[in-house]
Amino acid sequence: MRRLFLAVCAAAAGLALGVSPALAAGPPTEFGTDWHDPVTAGPPVAVPDTKSCTVTLADTEFRDYTPYKSTYLPPKGCGDRWNKVVLRLDGAVAGRQYDRLGYLQVGGVEVLRTSTPEPSPEGITWHVEKDVTRYSATFRDRQPVEMLIGNLVNETYTGVIKVKATLTFYAAEGRTGPAQTPDKVLTLDSAHNAGTSYEGMLTAPRNSERIVAEVYATGSGGGCEEFWYLTVPDAAPYSCKAKDGPYREVQVSVDGKLAGIAAPFPTVWTGGWSNPFLWYVVPGPRAFDVRPLEYDLTPFAGQLNDGKPHRITVSVAGVPEGQSGWSTPTNVLVWQDAKADRVTGALTAHRTGAPANTVAYEPGTEHTLKADGGHSLTVAGYVDTSHGRVATTVTRNVAAASTHRWTDGESKDGLRARWTDDENVTVAGRGPAVTTRAHRAYSMDGEITIGSGDRLRTVMTMGDRSDSVTLRAGKRIGWSRLDDTYTGDAAYNQNVPREQRHATGVSRERYRLLGPGACYDRTLATAQGELTEDSRSC
Repeated sequence: MRRLFLAVCAAAAGLALGVSPALAAGPPTEFGTDWHDPVTAGPPVAVPDTKSCTVTLADTEFRDYTPYKSTYLPPKGCGDRWNKVVLRLDGAVAGRQYDRLGYLQVGGVEVLRTSTPEPSPEGITWHVEKDVTRYSATFRDRQPVEMLIGNLVNETYTGVIKVKATLTFYAAEGRTGPAQTPDKVLTLDSAHNAGTSYEGMLTAPRNSERIVAEVYATGSGGGCEEFWYLTVPDAAPYSCKAKDGPYREVQVSVDGKLAGIAAPFPTVWTGGWSNPFLWYVVPGPRAFDVRPLEYDLTPFAGQLNDGKPHRITVSVAGVPEGQSGWSTPTNVLVWQDAKADRVTGALTAHRTGAPANTVAYEPGTEHTLKADGGHSLTVAGYVDTSHGRVATTVTRNVAAASTHRWTDGESKDGLRARWTDDENVTVAGRGPAVTTRAHRAYSMDGEITIGSGDRLRTVMTMGDRSDSVTLRAGKRIGWSRLDDTYTGDAAYNQNVPREQRHATGVSRERYRLLGPGACYDRTLATAQGELTEDSRSC
């Protein structure tokens, strides 16, 4: 694999691919003390050519675990019904520092969950863009702002994390009308951690006709749940234990009844898999912009619309009892019936399959753990709105399969895993029924080996793929396809001063996004911290 990467990088160094003349001679033989700023292959947020207004949410430094707090005021001059709202974060850090996790909240609503790159001694900068139009209802009013990227600065870890976060509002002008967004964005009242779950109370408007929860689920904190996909049962000799093995499932319950299930994405932060040299320039998928898991709770709208507070519980199945390590902040998006003060309805169906979780451990010179898990859930309900009865059926199936192999002392440690998350949502009211089908597939194929001279090598391939199609009366009216693939191979000498690490590393990311009349295809490649390819197709 490594020879293949080096060959690709050498070919990419030519001017035909748009690389600067300084790189035409090829990348350095190993990492130095400075490297290219972090970059991802994903597309920037598409924005209209209309008037825009920018508001600063945060402009600060993080040296410890003290949250930054300020007050947000809506923009002036761009109206209050926008076509697009874009969050942009610019960061800078120099010296030595771990990867750090962070969040940004406006009015208690989580608008960004992120992590940081690890810096070079000379310093790096990075940029994150996110479409946050869906939170427009929150942005129309004065709101408190809270941001935190927990950090530690001392004689060893010298990196102070500097960030500036802004919102840019694009006016709805002429044919560029306002975006169709939720009428309210709610958070859970009295939210708190309850053992291995997170719960709070939700009081929905009495005329809610569609309700969607989103959960920014991350396994983190530096413990074993950061690498949940590698955990093994107690009987197996491995450093990270979990009674039921590596299967994880993020669940949402309404008043104690299971309402939604989802497969978590196996995010790898920029120090992950024991090798920061893999991620210095191109991070793994979603590392800088954690996408929330979404749950259509509309079948429960009739129950939630009674004007009373209801208990919403978010839990991660498979986490050992009493063990921390997951963060699950939750927003609830609500669409209201503008012509009705009260919308009634009922839950009409609730079917959940028996959760499957099979773990088979085989001892040997190379230990092997094979794990398979899965779960299914179907919920259905209706609401009686001003425009008639609307019935919603949600079916979701999640599954995971992995093979974990390691040697005594974990000098060789590898995983091949795949997760799938399939969801069908059918909405039937007046006119033909509309069905949206989504297929999500995440994959990881990685191995760490420690050879002579305590040289550690990590080889990694990660995939983030999804396909969706929308049908009306069986006819396709919309579709999209995403394929984000990362590959990397990096090595360095452990337990020696920086100048003796002799680190090498190549990486590659290809991000493809297709849809009706749209095509985006970008490839990045790196070698020893230099960007050797930045090419676009379509």
